[in-house]
Amino acid sequence: MTARSLWADTAGPAPRRPPLQGDTTADVCVVGAGYTGLWTAYYLLQRDPSLDVLVVEAEHVGFGASGRNGGWCSALLPQGLESMAAGAGLPAARAMRAAMRETVDEVGRVVAAEGIDCGWRKGGTVVVARSAAQLARARAEVAADEAAGSPEGLRLLDAAQTRARVGVSGAVGASWTPHCARVHPLRLARGLAAAAERAGARIAEGTRALSLAPGTVRTDRGTVRARHVLRATEAWTPALPGSAREVVPVYSLVVATEPLPASFWERAGLAGGETFSDHRHVVVYGQRTADDRLVFGGRGAPYHFGSGVRPEFDTDDRVFARLRATLADMFPGVAGARFTHAWGGPLGIARDWHAAVRYDPATGLGGAGGYVGDGVSTTNLAGRTLADAVTGTGSGLLRLPWFGHRSPRWEPEPLRWLGVNAGLLLARSADAAEQRLGRPTPLSAALARLTAH
Repeated sequence: MTARSLWADTAGPAPRRPPLQGDTTADVCVVGAGYTGLWTAYYLLQRDPSLDVLVVEAEHVGFGASGRNGGWCSALLPQGLESMAAGAGLPAARAMRAAMRETVDEVGRVVAAEGIDCGWRKGGTVVVARSAAQLARARAEVAADEAAGSPEGLRLLDAAQTRARVGVSGAVGASWTPHCARVHPLRLARGLAAAAERAGARIAEGTRALSLAPGTVRTDRGTVRARHVLRATEAWTPALPGSAREVVPVYSLVVATEPLPASFWERAGLAGGETFSDHRHVVVYGQRTADDRLVFGGRGAPYHFGSGVRPEFDTDDRVFARLRATLADMFPGVAGARFTHAWGGPLGIARDWHAAVRYDPATGLGGAGGYVGDGVSTTNLAGRTLADAVTGTGSGLLRLPWFGHRSPRWEPEPLRWLGVNAGLLLARSADAAEQRLGRPTPLSAALARLTAH
């Protein structure tokens, strides 16, 4: 089994773009060539083709979470409807959720219009309940959704309806939403980069931003002078001066099987391209790929002191072993199958678990992030919002409650390290307590408060 990602091994050859060649100018300089930066560049040029848009990237297109994630293009947001409504009001929270539902289809529209070969298939998400405690949580989520006017279109499935979609062992029910598509994430990132370049964007790879200021991006390859400077660095944000406590980088790890035979899929299902998870507290996520593999990921890796992001943190044998064991428990037919890939990477979490887009017309500084792993589609909405803000396009996107939102800063170390890893321990403990007692426990309620759900 290789520590290289499945996506990197199956995306085909990547074009290599030269680094910045000394000082330059642009109308807009976007820092980061992940989804946020690429969508922003793409929509800026849709709004105003005359703009000179330069994207600078320390590594290569899709290097971060954009090229390594589980491939869910969903309407999920990290913060729950109730917590969002508490701060912005229920109408604004509903508008945000509606915008996310529309965003899933907008990504699909661009994929089709630009001919991006990323295995796009919109089959929804089924989140399985495998115990009475998980079923109670599924029922509560569906009931809350219905009480709020069903913004997510959640449906409660019984055991038979669940088995018709996915053959997870021990399923007693599930919640299901249609608002999700599975994708090959690195192919999406590369296709989006090519589309942005066709529209006129410049992308400089191997160009590390050292500091951002009004009108200026200083890099290791030269200085960019630009009227608008937009940060799209997500988990790498703490490395920038003055941003050490903006988000914490938390690692999510993923494993993938070899292509599985038709006999396996007759029982496992997922024939409609559904993505899947279950109602445990430690987040897991999976998909059936276009070539009939299971890709399965989850949280569980520790937060590293000082918001550390290093290549060696992309792998953790203990977490990989737990993921393989969990997947075999969910799908016993996986036993004996070969796992071919294992990989990981960091995602960004704001202190209040609230993704945000910001832009200051006085300084020309802006940015977006804090997606908590829900960024495949959220970045599209962020890119459209930033493009509208920069170009002054009259749009309702600038009235959404995440525009202009400022999260509290994370605590200094060692409090940050203690708090984030305590949250992970709490999630594991809540799952263990539910499995032992067969019902939700006070640990579950404490975790919900901690994560703004």
